[in-house]
Amino acid sequence: MSSSTVITNIAALVTNDPSLGDHSPLGLVRDTAVVIEGDRVVWTGESSKAPATDNRVDAEGRAALPGFVDSHSHLLFAGDRTEEFNARMSGRPYSAGGIRTTVAATRAASDAELEASLTRYLAEALSQGTTTFETKSGYGLTTADESRALRVAARHTDEVTFLGAHIVAPELADDPAAYVDLVTGEMLDACAPHARWIDVFCEKGAFDGDQARAILTAGKAKGLHPRIHANQLSYGPGVQLAVELDAASADHCTHLTDADVDALANSRTVATLLPGAEFSTRAQWPDARRLVDAGATVALSTDCNPGSSFTSSVPFCIALAVRDMGMTPDEAVWSATAGGAAALRRDDVGRLVPGAYADLTLLDAPSHVHLAYRPGVPLVAGVWRRGVRKV
Repeated sequence: MSSSTVITNIAALVTNDPSLGDHSPLGLVRDTAVVIEGDRVVWTGESSKAPATDNRVDAEGRAALPGFVDSHSHLLFAGDRTEEFNARMSGRPYSAGGIRTTVAATRAASDAELEASLTRYLAEALSQGTTTFETKSGYGLTTADESRALRVAARHTDEVTFLGAHIVAPELADDPAAYVDLVTGEMLDACAPHARWIDVFCEKGAFDGDQARAILTAGKAKGLHPRIHANQLSYGPGVQLAVELDAASADHCTHLTDADVDALANSRTVATLLPGAEFSTRAQWPDARRLVDAGATVALSTDCNPGSSFTSSVPFCIALAVRDMGMTPDEAVWSATAGGAAALRRDDVGRLVPGAYADLTLLDAPSHVHLAYRPGVPLVAGVWRRGVRKV
């Protein structure tokens, strides 16, 4: 029989259920309790009315919110790109070519080394409140290296993405059509059993719109659902292609036309914004305000990767989104929880309501607003994942 736990004396609980509490998108409930049984939330309500449980935790007036849902990361890699970052901060712009450095290191790494690196970054993210994460391949670019990365990832998350189309493999740089054939043929066959999603970097220096459509369409035929790196470095066809193919998310969304914004607002495709990339490359910030005001669903994620956004901290990304992308603290927290869940087409995470997974982050603060109000401060005081306290 599974044990039960009540967390009482929560000053402010973000449920992401607008039918509760203040009836805002956050469904903010004050002076409340949460009851966990097994791996699920089974009750929320006034602390004084909480049912008897096996275990009791006093939140002592802290705020609680759903565990962060990091819906875009690149954690299957080896090596280090400190020198590239240092050079870029000295004036050289980022380009997709830097990925090749990580490809070489990743190919040379053992399975054990890749898994050790992955688990290190997952532990780092968990300590900062992330309880659900997506991660991608994309640093192997051979059939063997891509499939082994996905096998390693699948041992740690259900949200695994095949990104063989990150860039054209160096050995086929002069024949991108042959690489697209490889990605949509032999590589896809080997990788599809280990992934839920397929992704492509649709950008100058990577894959154009026609190549991206061919890759994502082939993935759909194998049962993988599309997501896409879209409109990060320049205007392009990525967002329109995402909506056309009913991709779960179009990620980056920095350079958008009015038609792109309208397409996102009138579709199920989530605009996933990745402010760590703009911070680490001194690039133009995505205009979150424009997307939110248009009615698009927005997610916030870390884009944790060794080249352009080497952070695993969702709280850091929330602070950036509020300071530099026009979001309110409420909007940024929603986008890092329920928004991330929408980008993964999940309704069992990103919320704290009966039936959802008991993924909860307790802050050493009276309000979720402190995530933006006190940037850089380690505010996470406790993390429950699937009903088990991890932090």
